Amino acid sequence: MTKPITTLLVANRGEIARRIFRTAEAMGLSTVAVYSEADATAPFALEADLALPIGPAEAAKSYLSIERIMTAARTSGADAIHPGYGFLSENTDLAAACEQANLRFIGPPANAIAAMGSKSAAKALMEEANVPLVPGYHGEDQSAAVFETEAARIGYPLLIKASAGGGGKGMRIVRDASELPSQVEAAQREATSSFGDSRLLLERYLETPRHVEVQVLFDQHGKGLYLFDRDCSIQRRHQKIIEEAPAPGIPEEVRRAMGEAAVRCGEAIGYVGAGTVEFLYEPESHEFFFMEMNTRLQVEHPVTEMITGLDLVEWQIRVANGETLPWRQQDLTCRGHAMEARIYAEDPDNGFLPQTGVLHSLREPTDSDSIRVDSGVSEGLAVTPWYDPMLAKVIARGDTRDEARVNLIQALNQYHADSVVLNTDYVSRVLQHPAFAGGELTTRFVEVHEEALATRLFSSWARKHLSLLAWLDNTGTLAVSDRRDVWSSLKAFRLSGDSLQPFELDLDGDRFRGHYRTGQIRGNRGTVRISIDQEDTTVRWTRMDDGALDVRLAGRRIRLDTAARGDELAVFADAATWPVRINHPEVFQGAEAADNNIAAPMHGRVTAVLCQPGDAVTAGQALLTMEAMKMEHTLKAGFDGTVEAVHCQTDSSVEAAQVLVTLAKPEE
Repeated sequence: MTKPITTLLVANRGEIARRIFRTAEAMGLSTVAVYSEADATAPFALEADLALPIGPAEAAKSYLSIERIMTAARTSGADAIHPGYGFLSENTDLAAACEQANLRFIGPPANAIAAMGSKSAAKALMEEANVPLVPGYHGEDQSAAVFETEAARIGYPLLIKASAGGGGKGMRIVRDASELPSQVEAAQREATSSFGDSRLLLERYLETPRHVEVQVLFDQHGKGLYLFDRDCSIQRRHQKIIEEAPAPGIPEEVRRAMGEAAVRCGEAIGYVGAGTVEFLYEPESHEFFFMEMNTRLQVEHPVTEMITGLDLVEWQIRVANGETLPWRQQDLTCRGHAMEARIYAEDPDNGFLPQTGVLHSLREPTDSDSIRVDSGVSEGLAVTPWYDPMLAKVIARGDTRDEARVNLIQALNQYHADSVVLNTDYVSRVLQHPAFAGGELTTRFVEVHEEALATRLFSSWARKHLSLLAWLDNTGTLAVSDRRDVWSSLKAFRLSGDSLQPFELDLDGDRFRGHYRTGQIRGNRGTVRISIDQEDTTVRWTRMDDGALDVRLAGRRIRLDTAARGDELAVFADAATWPVRINHPEVFQGAEAADNNIAAPMHGRVTAVLCQPGDAVTAGQALLTMEAMKMEHTLKAGFDGTVEAVHCQTDSSVEAAQVLVTLAKPEE
């Protein structure tokens, strides 16, 4: 009998390392992390039983170094290595090194990985196994004449792919025979640069396919099962954004045929462990075609876990221990629906460019029966340019697809990060798009709906109003105060006259001015009247149990929260985030710079009087400072003159527009 694994080293980082550690610890295993210099304070490195440094930030000298990984395994006394996904997860050399060192590799044998490492060889194997293939050419003869002949046979449009590739590298769409020679040459150059292998294959290009994949699980005794399917059609630049299980709208007989084909695929290469067989699916004809097999755990494996109740990492370890899969295919059932959103540090409104910075504020949804968060980050962590920008995954379950979709939207509304741009706003736009809600999925979804998806969740008008409301909440203005102390609140107080308060708002590079008036707060709810851009709007709010505001604005219901850092505020409105500065002008000199009277810009407290009657002052000279809205404001002279009178003293409370200093202009 195989000796059970006792100590597991995870040759990976971030959220997948933490996720594997969670299961390993639940199984009573000791855990070992390896980390680069850039990840010394990352959560995964701090949470393992033992963490060992393996080199500099550059992946080639750390996470991609088999020698350093194996040295760490020997040092730690680990008896198994889990590669996670990415990095060395599909590297035959690592699998072979583990076999030679008598270490358990939590994955398939090296020969199974190798069988799927070449797309052309894999296609040939799948053809023998009676797995449907997209019509194409996967041969060894790479001459221009053969490509021309085969392209004519396949028909246009066709797709050129790098045989050893992935992630869209070396991929070209050719719509006309005249384009073929130049596109082949370009694809060969990119394939050589990216993979050191110039070989290409040709396939019929499917215009509106779906990307559907099947999760398979094999033990060491030749038994294989499929754990249903997932739809991963929502992609940008060939990288997935949203995944769901099961794939919607597929007839049961097609679903079963796809699962059985996936099992045949695994059997053909002697597969062991968890793997994924990817297919292109044509909704109109219900045809499906083998695309590739990922010989590892997938990023989207949690949606399968949510609908099956199985822990795939646990069963990877159990299989590595020599256990037999205890189920028959008919024993496995699919319960409900699950969706996953990948949280990337990237700016979707700026070409999906990766973002870096420090997560000064981070709040993630709380795990529950319907929500799961697999996160690799923590508050205060630096997001560096060294690795993939995916920070976390948010997974939601529901009894129906739409329930899962709504639960995921609500979960994204609670994912808040300050100072690093995330894609949560964009993902929420996709989830709320009518075509997505209706299950109209295609790998070209983002391209087809590009214009609609480019529209942010909130207009500039809404962002202004929500920004002010968030600011008022952050300063405590919307909190219930002690009625006996009129200065315990920042709300206006005067015996007569208007109670409108002025504000300045810096948003998206522009400055806006307006006024507001808070209504009476009754229990956990209230109103704010906002006047901006010569328009009055009443905003209603209710305090939620977790402290956020449930806002009603222009017939729309919005979850609103904030985080302050210095003089800047991060506004979290549903899944959108933006920075804003409010009531913090560099200089406030009353209505006009030439005014004799220097007035308070808003209700607050004088912190220092810097002049006295009779003083000669120059334009721009500081006359006093005051504190308002948790900010200090400096009031300055607007012209050269003399201080005629000072109407306040240090620590005195003042009202908005109250005259504080009077200046006399010099005689003509």
